[in-house]
Amino acid sequence: MKQDTEALLAVLRRAPVVPVLIVDDVDHAIPLARALVAGGLPALEVTMRTPVALDVIRAMSTVEGAFVGAGTVLDPAMADAAKAAGATYMVSPGATPTLLAHAIEVGVPLLPGVATASEAMMAREAGYRLMKFFPAGPAGGPNYLKALSSPLADVMFCPTGGVSLANARDYLTLPNVVVVGGSWVAPADAMAAGDWGRIETLAREAAALAA
Repeated sequence: MKQDTEALLAVLRRAPVVPVLIVDDVDHAIPLARALVAGGLPALEVTMRTPVALDVIRAMSTVEGAFVGAGTVLDPAMADAAKAAGATYMVSPGATPTLLAHAIEVGVPLLPGVATASEAMMAREAGYRLMKFFPAGPAGGPNYLKALSSPLADVMFCPTGGVSLANARDYLTLPNVVVVGGSWVAPADAMAAGDWGRIETLAREAAALAA
């Protein structure tokens, strides 16, 4: 058994940036998803860091054009809950053998987090070829990922953590980077104010990184 890499790529390659979302209010879910999709970012990662995260995933999944994933999946129970809420993919900050094996059994593609060559090799042994590089900035940034591209030639990454509009291209130009994850496209103050126009504008700027 192995990671459904093709299914993940089909979602992640729709735009150069995956918004990493911490949503505290379920009422924000649908307008937030609509703004991001309208701005050209259809793959959304709702982190499971708030009590309403699963309800947010359910709500966002009703938005046309949105591909909603669950982030901060830490264990099999959270993976099961994410699947039940309708997540089309899952993301974890790290990886354990138990989670790697369970995610494949669950049938919802997992993007496991790694920060070192050894962790990437462990995930690779478990059948994974597409991984989250986290926390990208503190773990070494673009130079570190570039160094991994030759010895781990069949592994691809989604850097997240410390990625911004200012440095996203430094990652996206690397041969082993598929997409980047970032929270800057949905600032907490814009969500609190219901400023969906601002969020759509930030999404358009991020989507333009593909040009």
